Amino acid sequence: MLYNYGSINIDHVYRVPHLVRPGETLTSHGYRQVLGGKGANQSLAMARAGGDVTHWGRLGQQDRWVLETLASAGVDITPIELTAEPSGHALIQVDDHGENAIILHPGANHGFTDAHLATLMASARAGDWLLLQNECNALERLLIRAEAQELRIAFNPAPMSANVLRLPLERCQLLFLNRGEAAALVDRNEHDTVDGLLEALRQRLPTSQVVLTLGRDGVVFQDATRRLRLPAHSVEAIDTTAAGDTFIGYFMAALQRDNDIVEALRLASAASALCVQREGAAPSIPVFSEVAEATRTWDELPLDEA
Repeated sequence: MLYNYGSINIDHVYRVPHLVRPGETLTSHGYRQVLGGKGANQSLAMARAGGDVTHWGRLGQQDRWVLETLASAGVDITPIELTAEPSGHALIQVDDHGENAIILHPGANHGFTDAHLATLMASARAGDWLLLQNECNALERLLIRAEAQELRIAFNPAPMSANVLRLPLERCQLLFLNRGEAAALVDRNEHDTVDGLLEALRQRLPTSQVVLTLGRDGVVFQDATRRLRLPAHSVEAIDTTAAGDTFIGYFMAALQRDNDIVEALRLASAASALCVQREGAAPSIPVFSEVAEATRTWDELPLDEA
């Protein structure tokens, strides 16, 4: 079983000719309200990949429609708490050149109490996976509880902030990082070489596996003894929103099926390649049958093992 302690956000997306300037009132020429939040996206991705995922989250009562979206994909929504608080939400401007500006309000995502965490953890058993991002509160307390209950922990520290550096990351079996997040964890420049970042991560967290996603440059997996490099599929990207979340959900679903790391990397890379060819966050996450169909005609990515 995998439990995803993750954010649920309502994204309010405005298409604008340019990002609003201080003191300016700007009329948008498009608006959409969609499900967002890294936690919800990763649960959707894992469910659409055929994985077994239970979402631990909090949601404002006025946004109950989100539950149907998650449940229809196969996510177990039973533990999601409905609250009188406003849901987490984001105000997103997207201009005519594809640039964006985002205001994020954590809302209900930051309302977890110790009593609530204890209730959630009571359902978990040794050997289960716990997936985390950095959009909910109480991460340190949850990490300590999870290790005590012998859960396997996967962490995607996004959005990266100073609190991540204070977390007991050595308790994590698996870290999903992009270049900027990796650099922040080891106090290096994000323009440092990939090998330099990975070696610094190995020194800081020698027992943790690392999946370093590099966008169009592919992905690198590292454990204590090896590095596996896989390039990205060459596709025309329309919108990279949720590409990382799609990768994580598909990768974890592959591990749950006992696929090996190479198979997990290939599947997740293919799913992300499909995701970036579509607009939006949750709507862009493909289902497993779409990934399987696409990869029948794509060349297999070459693997480099070091």
